[in-house]
Amino acid sequence: MYQEEINSILAEPYKWEKFRNKTVLLTGASGAIGQVIVDVIMKLNREHNYCCQMIAVSRNLEKAKKIFSDYWKDNCFTYFSYDITEEINIEQKIDYIIHAASNTHPLLYAKDPIGTITANTLGTYQLMKLAVQNDAEFIFLSSVEIYGESLTGEGKFQENDMGYINCATLRAGYPESKRVAESLCYAFSQQEGALFKIVRLARVYGGTISREDSRAIAQFFHNGLNRENIVLKSEGRQLYSYVYVMDCVSGILAVMLNGKNSEVYNIAGTNSIITLYELAKLIAKEFGVSVVRDLPDKTEAAGFSKATCAVLDNHKLMSLGWKEKTTIEMGIHRVKEQLEDSYF
Repeated sequence: MYQEEINSILAEPYKWEKFRNKTVLLTGASGAIGQVIVDVIMKLNREHNYCCQMIAVSRNLEKAKKIFSDYWKDNCFTYFSYDITEEINIEQKIDYIIHAASNTHPLLYAKDPIGTITANTLGTYQLMKLAVQNDAEFIFLSSVEIYGESLTGEGKFQENDMGYINCATLRAGYPESKRVAESLCYAFSQQEGALFKIVRLARVYGGTISREDSRAIAQFFHNGLNRENIVLKSEGRQLYSYVYVMDCVSGILAVMLNGKNSEVYNIAGTNSIITLYELAKLIAKEFGVSVVRDLPDKTEAAGFSKATCAVLDNHKLMSLGWKEKTTIEMGIHRVKEQLEDSYF
């Protein structure tokens, strides 16, 4: 199923020739999204002879060796382990930089708020400098969270909208630092002539989620895989946009290959808008368990999103030829099948 999904991405009408004989540097390569991007590009190389050099960057060498074992000795694959907040020295000419490294779940926001902020700000600064040095295109993975809470409480966020964020909280470090990172992209473009594109991702889920992921949807899957009841730590009235990881990666690549420079694009499913409670019920039904409620502890609660309505408009992305292929019901079933093969 996973390989079929990769093939489905490669069948999209994107300008794939842009990758031929180029070099792509990807941070956060071992993450849920990064793994899929690597697999797509390496399949371009192995089955279509694109000779695209893939430079994968993450912090955990041992984890990367396990995830990318099939590519480790491939001439088109290189791995580096380093802290992206420090100056980056790579002699190889780089054509594209995808910045996907970030703390992306509540426990990390609460336990490592400084690391959350610096990965988004200092990391973006260091990578933008590298982009300017190489005349490379920079793709920044931002988040639905930069919109904050809708000021009207209705409608979908378009790319030029903005909501409210209370910056005087521990949890605000994530969305505020994403906002600053986006501003850095514009600053480098104006001052240094950098080429950039920004994607704002809805809540992403898929078969590449890790055991350590403390986001609600990830925890629902962890509960289900262990045949435990789904634990909902709120009333579940929050209304969010979601996107299946394969559709998300397809959207990122659509922006990279078909999108315009200095533009922002929302990536969210058209048929994946659902309340947290309804999402919990769907996952519980898939695994044959029930939904129960349990209050979070203080550390968990500190990392939770305060937004109650975060729905994204995806029409700008669809204008590039992208379309959602996986509804939330389909995605839940696919995640179950993929994780059951590897979870235990």
